Amino acid sequence: MASRLLRGTEALAVQALRAYGPAWAAARSMASGGGIPSDEEQAAGLEREIMMAARNDLDPYNMLAPKAAPETKEEPDLVPSITDKRIVGCIHEEDNSAVIWFWLHKGQTWCCANCGTHYKLVPHQLSP
Repeated sequence: MASRLLRGTEALAVQALRAYGPAWAAARSMASGGGIPSDEEQAAGLEREIMMAARNDLDPYNMLAPKAAPETKEEPDLVPSITDKRIVGCIHEEDNSAVIWFWLHKGQTWCCANCGTHYKLVPHQLSP
């Protein structure tokens, strides 16, 4: 009884594969080498845009760590933002687990009372 059931389902599976053969072949050929597609081949939308920008050494959404600055009042850390304000966290020492969070507003320079680091908000344009 069980063997008849297995033979019946095998026949149904073979029929289904024959009926959808071209679609199955198209799905397999999406990968460049015929195997599993890479992340770049699968990416779409925002993910693809970020990957393409990273390939060209760009950071369109400010995801990478900021470049080192003197962090003085004359040359503050520049914090890019697409809006008029942004929340920023200041870690005073590299191994410190406490973060001081604050709102940084456009046109203002903010100084951390604990470490003396200065921050300034600058406009940032998204890639077209």
